[in-house]
Amino acid sequence: MASLEPRGPRQMWQAFRYSLAGLLAAWRFESSFRLESYLFLVLAPLGFLLGQNGVERALLVGSLLLVLIVELLNGAVEAIVDKTTPEFHELAGRSKDMGSAAVFLAMMGVAFTWAVILLPRLGG
Repeated sequence: MASLEPRGPRQMWQAFRYSLAGLLAAWRFESSFRLESYLFLVLAPLGFLLGQNGVERALLVGSLLLVLIVELLNGAVEAIVDKTTPEFHELAGRSKDMGSAAVFLAMMGVAFTWAVILLPRLGG
């Protein structure tokens, strides 16, 4: 349920703490999130170096960040499905598969973005 309290510094700090707890949970329990985080740590600096202007840098790094965002949402979907439906159910499986597909499409977005920006520089 939404809080009826006005949003002040205290509530903003609490929201920040919840966000950090979510990132920590993803790090601890989601191996895919850890792997994608390592890739982000390697590729994001490359994106800053290889981008020739702010727009290119934002696209190169932003596409990587989008993968992490989608992975967090996928992990949330999987957690709630596992909580509500411990036994196999077709809809639960479909839900988890669709979350996985969303991560896959975000990764394809990274490949496409990096290729469109960087391949012309290689003469490709």
